[in-house]
Amino acid sequence: MRKLIATAFISADGVMEAPGGEPGYRNSGWTMSSVDFDPAAYALKGSEQDEAEAMLLGRVSYQSFSSVWPDLTEDFPKYNAMPKYVVSTTLHNRDLVDNWGQTQILRSAAEVARLRAGDGGPLIVHGSTTLLHSLQEHQLIDRYHLLVFPVLLGAGKRLFSEASLPAQKLALTDSAVYPNGIQKNVYDVVR
Repeated sequence: MRKLIATAFISADGVMEAPGGEPGYRNSGWTMSSVDFDPAAYALKGSEQDEAEAMLLGRVSYQSFSSVWPDLTEDFPKYNAMPKYVVSTTLHNRDLVDNWGQTQILRSAAEVARLRAGDGGPLIVHGSTTLLHSLQEHQLIDRYHLLVFPVLLGAGKRLFSEASLPAQKLALTDSAVYPNGIQKNVYDVVR
């Protein structure tokens, strides 16, 4: 069985909405404006690229990333080369970009469960709030890689689903606090 890893930049109050400066968000750019840059705090992102075998994305994140990441050949060479799976009920193959490697559309959490149950290395989910909530609700996430920023954003998309779910224990497997206030927390889901 493959491991499904959710990775996110989140605020101290659990908001993960558009951290990179995308237009249309109230606190756009908060990952860069809230702390001084410290390369050590972002080392987790490089190790994720080495660990993952495929990316799993929701439609909105796929459309956002696929318009930028294929051109970032130095920053994301392994992500650009690995297979991508997009979970969407509205996308069609004609909507996929041609320059970002092999991409397959999945239509449901059940299809994600079948993919996860198959052979291969870890699947990693970037962004994709709606997809993450569905994966949480179907108990498909195996690990969380969280970089928690020392900022409160108030409103915004939350990392964790607000559905009434049974308690789910997490085991902290790695953590660090960096001088700029970012905290790394890696949790395995206890089953």
